[in-house]
Amino acid sequence: MLKKFLPNEHVESVHDINPLVLKDKGIKGVITDLDNTLVAWDAPDATEEIVEWFQRMNKHGIQVIIASNNNEKRVKLFSEPLDTTFIHSARKPLSKAFKKAQKEMNVKKEELVVVGDQIMTDVLGGNLAGIHTILVVPIVETDGFFTKFNRKIERRILKWMKRKGKINWEEN
Repeated sequence: MLKKFLPNEHVESVHDINPLVLKDKGIKGVITDLDNTLVAWDAPDATEEIVEWFQRMNKHGIQVIIASNNNEKRVKLFSEPLDTTFIHSARKPLSKAFKKAQKEMNVKKEELVVVGDQIMTDVLGGNLAGIHTILVVPIVETDGFFTKFNRKIERRILKWMKRKGKINWEEN
């Protein structure tokens, strides 16, 4: 069961995810988390670098949908200036949001990746949905109330994975 928490890839940030590499792998869509994946959980707007990342993805024909467990107001205010589709109150790791995003993009599961900073929501949810997962390092070390609880569990799972040789990166 713990292997469901294991991401397919690990990168420092979304900026390390290259649209040309994704295209070479047949990827046509990205389902990305918002808080601590694209920007700090308490940052209201996209940074210039994130705007450029969305533009690069779009330029190369890769659709991006934001799927966040956060409320509609937060996700809408962030997503609308980027002119990107979003799913709020996603209830990740449950699969409904992943299926909704796949349907919205009109792609196969094999043509998608899930990007996020949490193994308890993003990675587990993507893996359960049968979608390639990419774990990013959280942008900031502080978290919202519920995420703090998840992080404690994550640390234990990551330690186990490291001991078993399942991962080779250093956790923060």
